[in-house]
Amino acid sequence: MNPFENRSVSLSGPATDALPVIPDDAADLPAVAIGLYIETGGAVSVDTVSGGTRTLAMTDFSILPVGVRRVRSTGTTAAGIHALVLA
Repeated sequence: MNPFENRSVSLSGPATDALPVIPDDAADLPAVAIGLYIETGGAVSVDTVSGGTRTLAMTDFSILPVGVRRVRSTGTTAAGIHALVLA
């Protein structure tokens, strides 16, 4: 049984997929993320859905609950980044 089968997606989650992210200064994510999952902590530089560029310090195995359209390579030292998306 698939509990998501007859359910409409919601911005409050849960995400329906987690896509690996390769930070890039020029390219947006393939889908806007409702958040990021960070495996190895460090700085994460992102472009938010509201148009801001922010650099945030993240710890290991953390979730950043912010709408993100791009993860920038410049300023990002965290690793194992995954975009939480709604498919």
